[in-house]
Amino acid sequence: MAERPEFQSDLFKKGKKIRGEVAGADHLERMLAKADDFSAPIQQLVTEYCWGHVWGREGLDRKTRSMLNLAMLSALGRGHEFKLHCRGALRNGVSRDEIREIIMQIGIYCGVPAMMESTRLAQEVFADVDAGK
Repeated sequence: MAERPEFQSDLFKKGKKIRGEVAGADHLERMLAKADDFSAPIQQLVTEYCWGHVWGREGLDRKTRSMLNLAMLSALGRGHEFKLHCRGALRNGVSRDEIREIIMQIGIYCGVPAMMESTRLAQEVFADVDAGK
């Protein structure tokens, strides 16, 4: 399959590299392989803007960005994205102990239900990682 024209810019290539390193190359390839005429511009936007432009900035390191994302995604109730970024946080050097501390902070500022959901989701990620998934 020929690569889509939307996926040719230098910023896309930069974002694709970072996205693959953080979210996982397998996840990235699945998302891009599913891109069709409807969703390709969305994948382009996410890859260029989120991953290339913002994650590619030097102002914060990846570990800090991952920690912030876990807190924000939990506060927003975005469980699927929380799991994706929890796995990415581990790749970016965030320890399980640090993830627990983030989740406890979530409990104080976002509420106990958000904390409990994030705990459950993190445990699912840890189990998958431990099982080699």
